Amino acid sequence: MQRLAVSLFAVCFALAGSQAALAGPDAVELYKQHCAECHGDDRLGKQGPALLPQNLKRLRKKRALKAIANGRPATQMPPFGEVLNDSEIAALADFIFTPLPFVPVWGEAEIDATRNIAVEVDKYIKKPPYKSDPLNLFVVVETGDHHVTILDGDTFEPLHRFKSRFALHGGPKFTPDGRFVFFGSRDGWVTKFDLYTLEVLAEVRAGINTRNIAISPDGSSIAVANYLPHSLVILNATDLAVEKIYDVRSTDGESSRVSAVYQAPKRNSFIAALKDVPEIWEIRLEGGPKLRRIKTDEPMDDFFFDQAYKHLLGSSRDGKNSVVVDIDAAKTIKRIPMPGLPHLGSGITWTHQGRQVMATPHIKKAQVSVIDLADWSVVKTIKTKGPGFFMRSHEKSRYAWTDVFFGPHKDVVHVIDKESLEIVKSLKPAPGKTAAHVEFDRHGKYAIVSVWEKDGAIVIYDAKTLEEVKRLPMSKPSGKYNVWNKITFSKGTSH
Repeated sequence: MQRLAVSLFAVCFALAGSQAALAGPDAVELYKQHCAECHGDDRLGKQGPALLPQNLKRLRKKRALKAIANGRPATQMPPFGEVLNDSEIAALADFIFTPLPFVPVWGEAEIDATRNIAVEVDKYIKKPPYKSDPLNLFVVVETGDHHVTILDGDTFEPLHRFKSRFALHGGPKFTPDGRFVFFGSRDGWVTKFDLYTLEVLAEVRAGINTRNIAISPDGSSIAVANYLPHSLVILNATDLAVEKIYDVRSTDGESSRVSAVYQAPKRNSFIAALKDVPEIWEIRLEGGPKLRRIKTDEPMDDFFFDQAYKHLLGSSRDGKNSVVVDIDAAKTIKRIPMPGLPHLGSGITWTHQGRQVMATPHIKKAQVSVIDLADWSVVKTIKTKGPGFFMRSHEKSRYAWTDVFFGPHKDVVHVIDKESLEIVKSLKPAPGKTAAHVEFDRHGKYAIVSVWEKDGAIVIYDAKTLEEVKRLPMSKPSGKYNVWNKITFSKGTSH
């Protein structure tokens, strides 16, 4: 059956290529000659990334044409402009943006064939050789040139920098002791890294187009949410071997992409958002993974969880409301009017006038919504300079920081007083350049902002005075993740 699936795939691949080639040069032959060695005969990727519409979603056709002609800096992608003419380059671009005719096979055999153990478990050292606080390290993901920097959170001096897989997607996940960190790439690669020895320990490719990963509360398993194929993969966190694969289908048998998977620490479970069907999945872990389905009125993704993990908020498809689901009762209990597509995955919480509130920016509207978590009412809508994407705070800080990720004021970061719910200062770390993704150090002493450009930087601010302390050049530092804040599930950071 496996061989039959692969054979059918080859036939359909050829048909798709023939269709793409009808209007011009033979794209299939061009691909085989110039691209297959790095990206695979099947376009599913090898040492180069997968060349499929799902994986290229953020790469517009115009940029793809430039990448083929000029290559990609800081990668092994060479320029083809001297050996291919404009019509041949256009044919290749059309071809890689042509969807595959069916979902390819990527099961346990395919996953296991990619698994690489670089360092054996018994070679792990017991404590780090460096003097830095291992729980106050930052893991900085630099997507500009696909590297990761390990940064001392007290001195803000880099300890190590290494090349990552192409296009890391979603935040890295840490074991409960902060020792190991796992990365997920858009192409499905899961990488295990040791923050003591500062080396990659193991890798495996658990999907073809992956949204994010999550780690179990005890640190023993990794869950991988896939768009392609439609699967939820559970890996052993020690050696990245497959523990279980869920073919994601509704109770009616309809296949679905997995938008994201989350750890629910107080429930000892994973919770998955499904893109195409009106269900939420909870994978209970005690005694081995067991699936529990929660039916909803519509598909939802981009979740926020309250601190007790008894409720979740999901975005409605119309982008005008958030839906509150009681996870234990498995039912929707509230719809909150929140027009402008709130980015609930960036929601943070704090205590305001004796009550727990959450706050979230909106992707399509210039505002931050503050919600009372007791009755789910809108406490306040804070107007901003433009739509935002990330929001952060810290238990020891009086301020919440939010970016203006979209629009003409993308270089602005707002600082909001958590008591008055007013913007008290608007910073411009690099005028004219996108400023985003604030993160605090372990102690809440510093707030770190990314200048989200290839020639970017991280800018460190004193969290009390709001004055700049230091900046370090970085290549599009898309995210900075503090070990302590992540393993303690700080109220000031997304989970």
